[in-house]
Amino acid sequence: MNETINANFENFIGLTEGYSEMAYQMVSHVLTLGYAVMLAGLLYFVLTLRTVSPKYRMSNILSGVVMVSAFLLLFAQAGNWTSSFQFNAEAGRYFLNTKGDLFNNGYRYLNWLIDVPMLLFQILFVVSLTKSNFKSVRNQFWFSGTLMILTGYVGQFYEVSNPTAFFVWGAISTVFFFHILWLMRKVIQEGKEGIPKEAQKVLGSIWTLFLVSWFLYPGAYLMPHLLGLEGGFFNETGVVARQITYTIADVSSKVIYGVLLGNVAMILSRNEGYDYKKLI
Repeated sequence: MNETINANFENFIGLTEGYSEMAYQMVSHVLTLGYAVMLAGLLYFVLTLRTVSPKYRMSNILSGVVMVSAFLLLFAQAGNWTSSFQFNAEAGRYFLNTKGDLFNNGYRYLNWLIDVPMLLFQILFVVSLTKSNFKSVRNQFWFSGTLMILTGYVGQFYEVSNPTAFFVWGAISTVFFFHILWLMRKVIQEGKEGIPKEAQKVLGSIWTLFLVSWFLYPGAYLMPHLLGLEGGFFNETGVVARQITYTIADVSSKVIYGVLLGNVAMILSRNEGYDYKKLI
């Protein structure tokens, strides 16, 4: 393998095999869909801000910030994809544009570095912790969230050139990943205490969503090696599958998660006597 390629299997496939029209366009479209959904999510969180009591609005505000961050960086990555490959009429496929910028999943990691701490923090502005210390949980979320992203960011540069380093950095990232899962479960369990059954049910749905959506990320990270190096998904199918998986995970863990948290906040607001309809 040529180690001069950005150790990124999207570029490696683009240089060696190229992409069919379908594969190239599917990635382009799914990246476009990703940033379009974030823009729609931003509009939703702005319009629903007053439907919750002022004490819970920070959750909506953080969701809005997440949407802006995700929109800008996914928009940049969509442009990065289209500029990194060019059509070869003779072969009828898209190949790596060696004179332009290489495709880089680092845009997603930069986005997650901003978004993950805020996604974890925002639930703390909705639920009440009955046993844990707010500052301690917040700091643990920030610490593990940041290190999970940074170690994963380093690891993805080795997915083609050095699989051993790729898996080692991925394993380190996974330690912080499981710490976040453990902490989130504790927060949700404590948050269910003393609140209406309806809100408890939504919090249970948030935990299920959190588990499913967050486990999609390591799956996408490992996509090139799921069935062995240069076999299975080490081809254009794997590239398409990775970008679809990342996009589904982003939409689920940011937009849908934020909507469900907003629903919990609305239920708690009503239970506390807040009626936003009187403000209309």
